[in-house]
Amino acid sequence: MTLRTTVRRDQIDSETRSQIEVLAEEVRRRRKERDLSLEALATLSGVSRSMISKIERAEAVPSTAVLSRLAEALGVTFSRLMAPAAEREVLLIPASRQPVLRDEASGFLRRCISPVLPGRGIDWVLNTLPPGASTGEFVAHRRGVSEYIYVLKGRLRATIGERAIVVEEGDSLYFEADAGHAFTNLGTCPCEYFLVIDASRLR
Repeated sequence: MTLRTTVRRDQIDSETRSQIEVLAEEVRRRRKERDLSLEALATLSGVSRSMISKIERAEAVPSTAVLSRLAEALGVTFSRLMAPAAEREVLLIPASRQPVLRDEASGFLRRCISPVLPGRGIDWVLNTLPPGASTGEFVAHRRGVSEYIYVLKGRLRATIGERAIVVEEGDSLYFEADAGHAFTNLGTCPCEYFLVIDASRLR
């Protein structure tokens, strides 16, 4: 292993630890803002008390499905749990400051590329799914939340409630997200797709 590889790996490990700490603080802060005990949040989200406690102590990295359940129970978007809210408009977000969450089990990678600003109901995420991998099912959002998909590379199957739709490279998809939904890479190469979650109608 070269020195450069070692330094790069240490940098990635440091960035991952930093992201886990941000996530821990945001979950804990938002739970307390809503005056919820660990037990109450566990009941609302369907995530075990012990898992929430580990997340808040930065001792566990939640799967994307777990994080989506927590975000829904706390009434926030996925990105808002991944980064502290900005105090003013952000015009440039360097790649190094874009929160990234990797699901170790599936290899599913989510990069939040929209600014996290108070009073905004839009999440813009760049997702990468390894060949044959699935995101797992995301919990249904509240009525009024919609999602937009645009496939940059590859071939994606979107399962929305009981309906399955194949989205090819270059295709876009819109759906009301108040039903459980999941995504699977049908190709032999990584599938990259943009996801926009629009919760602005809830304001």
